[in-house]
Amino acid sequence: MKTIKKMPLNLAKTIKKKRVAAYVRVSKDTDRMHHSIGTQISYYNRLIQSKASWDFAGIYSDEGISGTSRENREGFNRLIADADAGKIDIILTKSISRFARNVVDLLDTVRHLKSIGVEVRFEKENIHSLSSDGELMLTILAGFLEPIMNSIALSNLSYVGNILIFCVGINLFFGKKIRVANLLPSLIFAVAWR
Repeated sequence: MKTIKKMPLNLAKTIKKKRVAAYVRVSKDTDRMHHSIGTQISYYNRLIQSKASWDFAGIYSDEGISGTSRENREGFNRLIADADAGKIDIILTKSISRFARNVVDLLDTVRHLKSIGVEVRFEKENIHSLSSDGELMLTILAGFLEPIMNSIALSNLSYVGNILIFCVGINLFFGKKIRVANLLPSLIFAVAWR
């Protein structure tokens, strides 16, 4: 009579660990921002190393550099080069705006990474680029966020902020009832207006 012998399965040897890297960026080179980038680096170090199914592939950073272009972002460019070299399976980043502020660069980079099997996970927006709805959500969000991700929009925001503060002042000094919340549509229009 033949017998069947049960063999123990060692999952640790059968599952290949994912090589995970993180990208962090701050655009202003100030003491507060240095603290912010340090906090982000510590967070991603702990997160990646706490997952048994992940291997730490590094943290790439750019300090005091705008995300509107890839040109001067040495950390970002090293990250993409290492992904191209097959050293990275997953890239973690805080948000779309930390990864790129230019919609064309964002989508081109994410599509390129997807084509070589590298997933980008945007934590704030909860988007995983290799998921079925990842690129659709990324395209929609990036298109929606583009107007508020440029310097012209930020200066418009400052202008509208001054108008809102002026309205609050009128309310306080003259007892008028200008509802500042009613001005929100104009705030959105001014931010998107170029």
